[in-house]
Amino acid sequence: MSPVLDIQNVKKIYGEGETEVHALRGVSLTVERGDYIAIMGSSGSGKSTLMNILGCLDIPSSGKYLLDGVDVSRLNDRQLALVRNRRIGFVFQAFNLIARTTAQANVELPLAYAGVKAAERRRRAKLALTMVGLADRSGHEPNQLSGGQQQRVAVARALVTAPALVLADEPTGNLDTQSTEDVLAIFDKLNRSGRTIVLITHEPDVAEHAKRLIRLVDGRIVQDERLK
Repeated sequence: MSPVLDIQNVKKIYGEGETEVHALRGVSLTVERGDYIAIMGSSGSGKSTLMNILGCLDIPSSGKYLLDGVDVSRLNDRQLALVRNRRIGFVFQAFNLIARTTAQANVELPLAYAGVKAAERRRRAKLALTMVGLADRSGHEPNQLSGGQQQRVAVARALVTAPALVLADEPTGNLDTQSTEDVLAIFDKLNRSGRTIVLITHEPDVAEHAKRLIRLVDGRIVQDERLK
C-alpha cells in the first residue's frame, strides 16, 4: 500500500533575481497511512509553505509530491480542486465556518461541492458531528457555539468526505486551554481509529500528541523524530 504522503526533494522558490526567496530547500518526507505527525518551525522556517503544498494550495518549484499515490505536481487547477475536496480534510486556526448557517449545513458543504445527494449529505454530516461530540448542536449557528465547539464543527467538516489526510494548521491557536484539550482529544481518538493526521503547530505541548515530530529551519528538515 502506498504512503499517504510521499514528498521527494521538494523546493519552493518565490520571486527571481535579487528578490529570490528559497522557502523550501529540498524537503523529502514520507508519511505512512495512520501516522500522526506534528510539523514545527519558527516564522520563516518554511512550515506554512510546506503546509500549502501538502494541501494542494500551492505547487512546488521542483521535486515530486504524491498524495495517496497521485502525483499532484502534474495536475491542473480543476484536478487540484478535486483532490483538495476529496482527499484532504482541512482544519484551520480561524474555523472558517459560514455565519448564519447551522453546524449541520457547514459540515455538509464539502459534500455539496462533491455533488453528493441531500439525504446522504445529511446522514454523513450527522455521523461526523456525532464523532466530535456535537450531535446535539447540529441546528446551532456558529455565533451560538463556543470557540471550542466551532473548531469541533470544523473538524467534523474535515472528516465528512472520509479524506486520506487530515491537515490541521494551528488548530488550537484561537482556543482556551480546555477547548484545546477537547480538540486534541478528538485528534488522538481519530488517529487511534486509523486516520492520518498532519498537524502544523508552534506549541510543544500540542506537538506532544503526535507520534512523530518534524522540525523545519530555513526551508530544511533538521529533525525527524519518532515520539511514540
